Amino acid sequence: MPYPPGAVTSTSGAEGQVVTPPGRASVAVFCGSRLGHDERHASLAATLGRTLARRGHRLIYGGGSRGLMGVLADAALDAGGQVIGVIPEFLQTAEVAHAGLSELIVTRSMHERKERIFALADLFVALPGGIGTLDETIEMITWRQLRLHDKPIFICNEQGWARGFLAALEAATADGFADPPGGLVEAVDLAALLARIDAQGR
Repeated sequence: MPYPPGAVTSTSGAEGQVVTPPGRASVAVFCGSRLGHDERHASLAATLGRTLARRGHRLIYGGGSRGLMGVLADAALDAGGQVIGVIPEFLQTAEVAHAGLSELIVTRSMHERKERIFALADLFVALPGGIGTLDETIEMITWRQLRLHDKPIFICNEQGWARGFLAALEAATADGFADPPGGLVEAVDLAALLARIDAQGR
C-alpha cells in the first residue's frame, strides 16, 4: 500500500517520535537492494539484523523489502526488533517499500532520505551493496571529514567485499586529496562491529 509523500507511518509510539532507550544505539545500515552473487552476504545481513534486535538496538535503513535490505529488516523484525525505514517516494515501487516496519518515513528526495537517516542514527554501518550503498557511505564519510558530525562509521568487510572501496579511499589519501581514512571510517569484521555497536549504546 503506497504511503503519502513526506508521511511517517508508525505501529508503535507517538507518530514521528524518535527516542533511543538508554544503553541502546540507533544503527543506520546501508546495504544492497539486490542479494548479490555471494550467498554469504545475505547471511551476514540476517545475522546483523537479528543480533541488533536481540541486543536491543534499533535498526535504521533504507525502507526496502528487496535484496539485502529486505533480509536485514526481516531478520530484525522476526527477532522482535524496532526497525525504521526511510525511503523516497519515487523508490517505493522500485525497491518495494517494506509494509511491516515499526515505522516507515517517506521522503520527497534522495537527499532528504540521507538527512533523515543521519538525524535518526547514532552510528553508520556499510554492508555489501552497489552504487547506492557506496554513495550513502561516502557521503557520511565526507560530512565527517568536513567536521559536520563525529558519529562512528563502520564498513563490515566480511568476505573482503569492500576491498576496492577501501583502496579508492587510500588512493585519494595517497594522492593528497583526502585525510587518512583511518580517522574517518573503520573497516571491521562482524564480531568487532557488534562489539563497537554495544560500546556505542548510550
